Amino acid sequence: MKPPLSNRPVPRALFLVLNVGAAALLVAGCSGGQADLQKWIADTKKHPGGRIAPLPEVKPYETFAYSAASLRSPFQPQGQTGNGAAMQRRNEQRNREFLENFPLDSLKMVGTMQVGGRLYGLVKSKDGLVHKVLPGNYLGQNDGKINQISSSKISLTEIIPDGLGGYIERPASLALAN
Repeated sequence: MKPPLSNRPVPRALFLVLNVGAAALLVAGCSGGQADLQKWIADTKKHPGGRIAPLPEVKPYETFAYSAASLRSPFQPQGQTGNGAAMQRRNEQRNREFLENFPLDSLKMVGTMQVGGRLYGLVKSKDGLVHKVLPGNYLGQNDGKINQISSSKISLTEIIPDGLGGYIERPASLALAN
C-alpha cells in the first residue's frame, strides 16, 4: 500500500522547479508598468518651464548703539545696586499704625472723602471698621507707605524681603471695591 499524499516526500527536482517558477513570476511582475511613467515624463518635458522668483534683497546690517549700560543689570535680583548690596529695611524704629496689622489683600478701599482741601482714602479693615488714610500713612504688613490717593485707587510702595537677606520696593495699590 502506498502512503497518503501528504506523507510522501516531494522530489527535489519538483521543489526546484516550483521555486524557480515563483521567482520568475515575481521578476516579471516588477518589470512591467513603466510605460505610464515614461509617458508622464515625456508630457512633463513638453511643457515650458516656469520662471523662478528672484531672491529677496539682502538689507545691509544696521548697527545698534547700546545706551542702557547705566541701568540695572537684568542678571542681578531687583533691589540690588551695582555693587551687589541690597536695600536695607527702612525705619525699624517708627511706631506701627493700626492698618499695618492686616495683610494688604484683606483691606478694601471703600471710597474717598475730601475735608478742608485734603483727599482722604476710606479703607475697610477685616474687622469691619472704616479708617481714613492720607499719603504718608502705612497699610499692610510689608511697610506699605501710601504715595497717592485718587478717587479710584490708593497707590503705595511696599518693602518686601528679596530672599537674599535684603529688601526691595514693590509698587502696590488698593482699587475701589465694587
